Formats: sequence, structure tokens, C-alpha cells
Amino acid sequence: MNGAATSTRTDARARRAWVLGIDVGGTGSRAALEPLDAPFGTDRRLLEGGRVAVASAGSTVLDVAAALVEATTRAWPDATITAVGVGATGLASLVSAQGASIGRLSALAAPTADAPVPVALAVDALTAHLGALGGRAGAVVAVGTGAIALGTDLDDIWRRVGGWGHLWDDRGSGVWVGIEALKSAIRTHDGVTTDAAALLSAAESRFGRAPSWPGELLTRADRAGVIAGFAPEVAALAADGDAAASAIMRTAGREVAATLVAALDPDLPRHASWTGGMFAAAGAYRDAFEAEFVRLAPDAGLHAPQGSPLDGAVRLARLIAAGDVPAEHPPFVWR
Repeated sequence: MNGAATSTRTDARARRAWVLGIDVGGTGSRAALEPLDAPFGTDRRLLEGGRVAVASAGSTVLDVAAALVEATTRAWPDATITAVGVGATGLASLVSAQGASIGRLSALAAPTADAPVPVALAVDALTAHLGALGGRAGAVVAVGTGAIALGTDLDDIWRRVGGWGHLWDDRGSGVWVGIEALKSAIRTHDGVTTDAAALLSAAESRFGRAPSWPGELLTRADRAGVIAGFAPEVAALAADGDAAASAIMRTAGREVAATLVAALDPDLPRHASWTGGMFAAAGAYRDAFEAEFVRLAPDAGLHAPQGSPLDGAVRLARLIAAGDVPAEHPPFVWR
């Protein structure tokens, strides 16, 4: 009798439909598996994945996503995945074979070779949008390693601002803050200024002596994520009252607000939100962000995010499973 009951439970579990959401950022990746027939966010299983590298061949973002699909199927082999939603950094500009990658991810998620699983690939700005505004039209800025904003109604309007890489953009992001801090630190190291002694000390503790930074940082394929990892220390110095760090954080907050406002297309509702790890930095950063947003868009509403980019990836998977996913719209979403 116990064996029969166990078999019944196993069969029922195997028939249960699950959806998989994957969020791939510059400093890490995550997967969330949850049952389609349960309320959003219920009975969710989580996995952490690797970090993206970018070199001459492009980004490893889809390899990271594929590794998470494989890890999920190994961890929960009894979960039948019926849809996969992926939100990933650099998908529009650093990846060239989105269609082939969809087939690869579908095959990895499929229980059998003749049962392909529908997959949608989206830029991280879209899954951030789905997470923060829960599917409502408006604009969202996502600020982690990089910074990108998207204004959309998920239909006709798709307005991207930012996200063009750390060499000349990603204004106000973790890598931007890290680079600005290193620039200030090196000026003090060279005797040009004297105001960034605390930043110089923190940077040398993290990265080694200043003369070693070119060899240690410029040669790394994951340098954006590594440099962005310095941003929390800059935020901590700002919270302690360091003037140079505070100036960087205030400027970063204003830059992010300007990016978000630029994504508020005139034909969109005046709803805006934010997401991403940089918003854990309160104080100067958040204060400057909110004040600048109000100054630039006094008629718009700035709403606290409903959820995270990983939540947005799960929402995307649920939309796919229900047949309600937005039509393929490169360079924002591919199916």
C-alpha cells in the first residue's frame, strides 16, 4: 500500500507542469523553478549559477543560462518543465545566435527529444520591467553591474536607454561607480589630488597596489563584474561620510534618474520603477536618484518595485506557458 501511494505521488508530480525563469547578470546568475498551477512565487526552487565573461568571441551569457537549465533538470528530474524565460545582460549587443540558442535551451529543458519546450530570450531590461511593474506599461531602470532602462507597453512601444557597456555607458551602475572610484583613487595616488585617500586605500586592499591594476583588471574577461564588486565598498565609504565617495554616489544616482526619465516615452503611462543591486545603496545614491527623478519628471509616479528581475523571468515563462508572451521583437525578446 505504501509503495502504491508513493508511486501515485511520483506519477502526479511527474505530470505537474513547471516553469523555469533564469536571470543572468554581470556578477552572477540565478534560476527559479515553480509549478505552473500554483500562485506566482509559491513552492519556488532556486539555484545560483556562474558569472558572465566577455571576450573577443562575445559573451558567455547563453552558456551560463544553459548550465542553469542543466543544473535544474539534474536537481529536480521529476519536474516537467513546460516553459523557460531567460533574461540576460548583453543579449542584444554581445550575442549573435539567439535563434540557435533558443533551440539549445529548449532541448536541454525537454524531457524527451520529441517534446520541445517553448523558450523566450529577453534582454535583462525586459525581465526587470516584468518584475518591477508586474506587467504594467511604463518605464523601469535596472542597475546592477550595468545600467539600462526600458519603456514599454509590451506591444507597440519599446524604448531602450543605456546599457551600452562599461567603456562608455552604464551610467550610475556598479561598474560605473567602481571605475569612477578607481579614477579618483589613481589621481590621489599620483599626487594630482588629495581627497580620495580612503578610496585609494580600499581599492588597494581589494585589487593590490595601484601600479598592478592595469595587469590585474584590464586583462580580465570578467572585468566589468570584478570592478562592479567594488561599488558596495564605495557606498559604505559614502555612508561613513567620505566626501569623494559621496560625490560619486550622488552623481551615480542622478545619472540613473536621467536614464529612467529618458525611457518614459510620451505615449506611455507615467509609471516608473527601478530594480537591481545598486539600489541597496541608500543614503546619497537613493536620495540623489529620487530627487533628480522628481525634478526631471514631476508628473510621473515613481513606484517601489513589485519584484526582482528573477521574478520577471518567471513571469516571462508563465506568459509563454499561457501563450500570452509578447510577439518576438528583437532586440528585446526572441522566441
